[in-house]
Amino acid sequence: MTKRPADFAGENEPAEGSPASKRARTEDTEPEREGTTPLRERRWEDDERNGADILAAADQEAEEIEEAVGHTSDWDDEEPVSQASVRQTEPLQGYSDLYLDTIHRSNLDFDFEKLCSVSLSNINVYACLVCGKYFQGRGPKSHAYFHSLEIGHHVFVNMETKKVYVLPEGYEVKNKSLDDIKYVIDPSYVKEEVARLDTVVTEAWDLAGKKYRPGYVGMNNIKSNDYLNVIVQLLAHVRPIRNFFLLHRFPVPGTPQLPLRFGMLVRKLWNPKAFKCHVSPHELLQEIALRSSKRFTLTHQSDPVEFLSWFLNNLHLSLGGSKKPSPTPTSVVHSAFQGHLRIESQAITARSDAANARLVFSESSTTTSQRTPFLILTLDLPPTPLFQAADEESIIPQVPLVNLLNKYNGVTAIEKLAHRVRHRLLHPLPQYLLFHIKRFSKNKFVAERNPTIVTFPSPRGLDMSPYVEPNPSVWPPGEPILYDLVANVILDATVTAPGDPESRAPENSRGGLAEAAASGAGGAASATATTPGRIRG
Repeated sequence: MTKRPADFAGENEPAEGSPASKRARTEDTEPEREGTTPLRERRWEDDERNGADILAAADQEAEEIEEAVGHTSDWDDEEPVSQASVRQTEPLQGYSDLYLDTIHRSNLDFDFEKLCSVSLSNINVYACLVCGKYFQGRGPKSHAYFHSLEIGHHVFVNMETKKVYVLPEGYEVKNKSLDDIKYVIDPSYVKEEVARLDTVVTEAWDLAGKKYRPGYVGMNNIKSNDYLNVIVQLLAHVRPIRNFFLLHRFPVPGTPQLPLRFGMLVRKLWNPKAFKCHVSPHELLQEIALRSSKRFTLTHQSDPVEFLSWFLNNLHLSLGGSKKPSPTPTSVVHSAFQGHLRIESQAITARSDAANARLVFSESSTTTSQRTPFLILTLDLPPTPLFQAADEESIIPQVPLVNLLNKYNGVTAIEKLAHRVRHRLLHPLPQYLLFHIKRFSKNKFVAERNPTIVTFPSPRGLDMSPYVEPNPSVWPPGEPILYDLVANVILDATVTAPGDPESRAPENSRGGLAEAAASGAGGAASATATTPGRIRG
C-alpha cells in the first residue's frame, strides 16, 4: 500500500467552519448502513420460512435493536429512528397452537397463594402451564420471561385475567382447548347448576380417573389446620352461604381478601371439572393468619368453635355487615345463623342464719330481662360421675340432645356469678342453628375433656318449639319447628391425649363431615358443633 503524498500548503484547504470533511465521511458510510438492513430482514424471513428457531430470531432482533439504540447519537437529529417491536401481537400463520402440546395438566395446582416463586410478589403473577410454578410479569426483564428462556417452558397464564400467553414471543393464545384450565383456576356457576346441587347426585372424575362427588372432596391437612378444614366443609354445605359464594361475583378492586378467598375455596369444593379430587386451603389460611394476627395458623392447633366464631364475625364485616345490632340481617351470615334469645337474671344474696348456724341463699324479687343476639348456642354437658364402677373403661355416660336443650326452655336456671340465669329462644329462629357442646374445661393443672356421649333421637326432625317463646304473629302455637342435621364436627379421640393442652386437637380432618354424618345416623356422636337445617311446616 502506497502512502498518499502530502498536499501542498493551501491546496484543497477547506474554508474555515466548512463541514465539507464531515459531509464526505457521512456520505461514505451511509450506503453501507442502508445495505445491511434489507439483507438481514430477508435472512430472518428465510429462516422463518425454512423452520428456523423463532427464539433465536427474536434474540437476534433484540440485539439489533439494542445496537440501533446505542448508535442513535451518531445519526443526524433530523432522521427519525424506527425500532421494530420484539413482541408479537399474534402467532405466525400456521403456528397458532405452538407449544400447547407441552402443557402438563397433572402438574397444575392453583390452590396455593399466588406468589412469584422468585420475588415472592403477588402483583401480576403468571403460572407456568408446564411445571406449575408462579412467576411475576411477562415482559423482557420479568421472571417468567427468563424462565421461558432458561428452562424452555413457553406457555403461561395470567392468574387474574386468565389469559394465556406464549413467551418469549409475548402473544396471546386464544384456543378453546385451554378453557378447562381457565375453569379450574376460577370455577363459575349459573343458577340452574346451583339449583340442581341438592336434587341431582353428580359424579365426576379427575385426571387420574378417580371418581369423586363435588362438594364432598377432601381437604389437605398441611400440618395442623384440620380445625379449619371441618369448619369450611360445614359452611360449604349451608345452602344460603354456599349459593351466595357460588353465584356472587365480587368486584376485585376494593373487596377484602377474606370473602374472595373463601368464595374461591367454596367454588373449588363444588367443582365438577377438577383436575384432582382434593383441594388445599392454603390461600385462605394465609389470609386468616394475617387478619387474625397469627391467632389461627396452619402450624398450631386451635379450637374449631373459637375459629368459627371469629370467622363468622369477620366474614360478616367483610361483606359489609353492620357492627351495631340491627332488626334485619345485614349480611348473608346473619341471615343464615343469627337469632335472638331472652336472658332473665335474678341476683342471689347470702345471709347468715344464726339459729341453724348456716348460710341461707335467697333470690332477689326483681328480675332483669334483656334481648341478646346469638350465632352459636352453647350446650353444657352434665359433670362426669365422681364414683365409677370397677369396669370404668367400658362405661361411658350418655345424655340425649333434648336434655341439653332444656337450658333454653325458660325454666331451667343456671347459677352464674351470683345470679340465677334463665334462657329462652325468641321468634323467628334462624334458618340454621349452630350448637356447641362444651366438652373441655380448664382447672389449675390440666384441661379436662368430658367424654359423655350425646345421642340424637334422629338426624331428622328435631323439634325446637318447646324452647321458643310463643309468638302467634310469627308461628302458630303448638306447631312443631323441625330441623334436620346437616353437619356434625366431632373429635377424633385416637389422635389426642386427653388432658394435654398442647397436643389436644379438637378436630381431626378425618373426623370431618363424612365421619360425622355416619355417627349422626347411628344415633350417637361426641359432637362439638352441629348445624341443623330448618324445615318450615
